[in-house]
Amino acid sequence: MTRKSVLREVREVQLAIELIELGARLQFLEAEVDLSRERLIRLYKELKGVSPPKGLLPFSTDWYMTWLANIHSSMFYNMYQFMLTHANESGLQALIKSYRLYSEQIESQGSEIVLDFTRAYTMVRFFDSDMLQLSTCCRCGGKFVAHAHDSKNGYVCVLCRPPSRAGKARGAKRAAPGIPSESGLQKPASPADRPEAAPAGRALQAALP
Repeated sequence: MTRKSVLREVREVQLAIELIELGARLQFLEAEVDLSRERLIRLYKELKGVSPPKGLLPFSTDWYMTWLANIHSSMFYNMYQFMLTHANESGLQALIKSYRLYSEQIESQGSEIVLDFTRAYTMVRFFDSDMLQLSTCCRCGGKFVAHAHDSKNGYVCVLCRPPSRAGKARGAKRAAPGIPSESGLQKPASPADRPEAAPAGRALQAALP
């Protein structure tokens, strides 16, 4: 019995380390890891060199609707769904692996990560609470994050109909990934529509089966 308890504790510590390295907040760690708050704080300080940040978790769905955030959020959530349905991963492991894949693809292009782990986790909860949905673009066929219960008929995504100032902010050109396609994988934006999105999209196509 003691041995099982020790092994379980080791697994919980390993999980906590993995989540902290991904950027998980203390509130998330307390909900998902079976360790005391004091031990989690000590682990966080040892790994990050600072105390865990304080403050509330994101609570609004509006952030995910802005141009660049919507592209990254849609990219991640399509990966998350793929992990759940095709890789037979559990909810937490699907979250971890899909976020790692998202981060690797963005960083491989030298782009900036827009969706941090906390917002990725919060978005999954919004989907589970029926506050967000995936809508299919009638032009490119990609699946994008949208407010729940918004009409899906004639939906046009933020890549096919970008706002007038899209791409003008510093770093926006390098940060736009590919379009989530109907199959749940990714395809690059059309060069005629979003030339800056194509490199990340091609890399993502190569990474997924």
